[in-house]
Amino acid sequence: MKARHVITPANPVPCARLASVSFDYTDFDGVTRNGSVVVLDAVAPQVESLFGELLLRSVPIAGASPLEHFDGDDAASMAANNTSAFNGRPMTGGGSWSKHAYGAAIDINPLQNPYVTQAGTARQEVLPPAAAAGYLQRAPVKTGMAEDVVSVFYDHGFLIWGGNWKQPIDYQHFEIGSRDFIRKLATLPKPQARAEFERYVARYRSCAHKTGPATPAADDDAPEDTALRDSCAARLRR
Repeated sequence: MKARHVITPANPVPCARLASVSFDYTDFDGVTRNGSVVVLDAVAPQVESLFGELLLRSVPIAGASPLEHFDGDDAASMAANNTSAFNGRPMTGGGSWSKHAYGAAIDINPLQNPYVTQAGTARQEVLPPAAAAGYLQRAPVKTGMAEDVVSVFYDHGFLIWGGNWKQPIDYQHFEIGSRDFIRKLATLPKPQARAEFERYVARYRSCAHKTGPATPAADDDAPEDTALRDSCAARLRR
């Protein structure tokens, strides 16, 4: 990653606190392939489970290669419709470190889920540009769109979706929480950091999947309670 300009000594999280997660995924032709992402070690077990669930649900992924395959060039990764996580870079359009520089954010299927600035104005910009033709209209949901997987990401602790933002709108982007929480995870020893993140995930699941005498466990075919899901995510993320 150092040789390919994906990480520098200035990065807020060192190499020692990053983990590579390998997983199988189904591509848009229905072929099972192997991919990998690099993430903060504290979240790696949940990320592995997350992609396992996407495979079980047959959610297509166009490709998943670490950013060294693109020399750390986020635009090139998006143009290749590459699902990715760690990249030691500033925020797009800003100077602060991106959550990707902490290994605490994942971008999925950028073509189907573009990054949009100044939406609806003459200054609108769409990244990758090829997404402008078919993926700015978000309903009905098309194959590969993030709207179909928000609940999966939330269930694994990625409680912030850029598709809910107003400016910019970042449909491909999921992240776990505030910089303070991420820094805490990166500062704690790995076993403690993983335990802290597992508690974070468990609190969300307890809220979003409540069952009891008056609220029986949901049938698999029942419509998802997205209002409860979003309320729990907003209340519990930190």
